[in-house]
Amino acid sequence: MEKERKKTKYNDNELNEFKILIETKLHAAREELNELTAALSSANSNGDDSVIAGKTLEDGSATLEKEQTSQLAARQKKFIEQLEAALVRIQNKTYGICRVTGNLIPLERLRAVPHTTMCMEAKLKQTG
Repeated sequence: MEKERKKTKYNDNELNEFKILIETKLHAAREELNELTAALSSANSNGDDSVIAGKTLEDGSATLEKEQTSQLAARQKKFIEQLEAALVRIQNKTYGICRVTGNLIPLERLRAVPHTTMCMEAKLKQTG
């Protein structure tokens, strides 16, 4: 009886499934980034000075909210970059291969975190 060869990469159908999943997430992430950017732009525009003068107590809250929105936008940009990099890996047919162990990342993990570059074993060692 011949031993079953260990699978070393995903086939074109599997890669296409992830391409569609990632493109969907990428579209949603770009829309969210546009909304965050618009919120930051509107927060930057100054209103009537007399109205602003009456809102001194709200200044701290507004500043905090602006910082949080800015942090969310930065995280969203990073997420978009990671998704775009995953699309490149799909195109190169290296998608789903753990960059630490060289083993295939399980389909379940890729479906949950399609931009991942590490299997759970490697990820746990990194954080541990």
